[in-house]
Amino acid sequence: MRVLSGIQPSGKLHIGNYFGAMQQFVEMQNQDAECFFFIADYHAMTSVQDPAQLRANVEEVALGYLAVGIDPEKSVFFPQSQVPAVTELTWALSCVCPMGLLQRCVSYKDKVEQGLAPNHGLFYYPVLQAADIIIYDSDIVPVGQDQKQHIEVTRDLAIKFNNIYGDVLTVPKASIRENTAVIPGLDGRKMSKSYDNTLELFTPQGPTKKKIMRIPTDSTPMEDPKDPDACTVFTLLKLFADEAEQQHWRKRYTEGGMGYGEVKKRLFELSNETLDPFRARYEELKKDMDYVRDVLNEGGKKARAAADVVMERVRSAVGLR
Repeated sequence: MRVLSGIQPSGKLHIGNYFGAMQQFVEMQNQDAECFFFIADYHAMTSVQDPAQLRANVEEVALGYLAVGIDPEKSVFFPQSQVPAVTELTWALSCVCPMGLLQRCVSYKDKVEQGLAPNHGLFYYPVLQAADIIIYDSDIVPVGQDQKQHIEVTRDLAIKFNNIYGDVLTVPKASIRENTAVIPGLDGRKMSKSYDNTLELFTPQGPTKKKIMRIPTDSTPMEDPKDPDACTVFTLLKLFADEAEQQHWRKRYTEGGMGYGEVKKRLFELSNETLDPFRARYEELKKDMDYVRDVLNEGGKKARAAADVVMERVRSAVGLR
């Protein structure tokens, strides 16, 4: 079974990235799966047009993935742009892609509404995303709920291509963690850098504590019962706490007599138990960026070898060779 997923290098990684995707990636590489994880620098060009910033963002993501446990001995970890064949496959897929399929994709409208300038790359990137997946004969694609439509587009394109040219492409399936499909931000909306509501993975304890203690809560008096399921603090605490501790705090909420400051302090303590080892590893890796770059280069070689196998089939099928 071959697993593939990627992340755009758009800035600092946060706990939404970790619990929504990265934690699952680390688990998968330690199971009976062949894992390909890439940094989507081609995709990032739709919003990042400063070359120095793009390079810095790619290295930041590479540091983060390695710090949380991605092992280059167990996974193929690489920048998307180190595999030129992915753009060649994108063109082949675009030639069978109905316009209506792209017009129905909600992410384009969402990104424009968020302030991104509309351009062809932003509109067309679901086809590039499909090529990212198909080029490695991927079986499983772990994604968040918000990316489910793009996997459906990928499947549609692979099936349509196969209907025209024969059994050439592997049709992938999505793997969605329903219980962590949407990680709330500090303001209750989806955690996102564009909303400036993130809890970053590698920020030191001091600034992290300030962010947690400022999470908005309602005005329910301390002595009154509170609804844990309507509280962002409790939702975030559940990410770090085991089942027994979750039940303890749920009881404290419903019984009353608890202030929100108390549960915020516990959220801070629990977050440190998870994040401190990541912070330490991150600082170690920052001192050896040559190692990080070597990992990406070696991953690129492995990814190109896998992609070339698929492109040979595609070229033969369409009549280019």
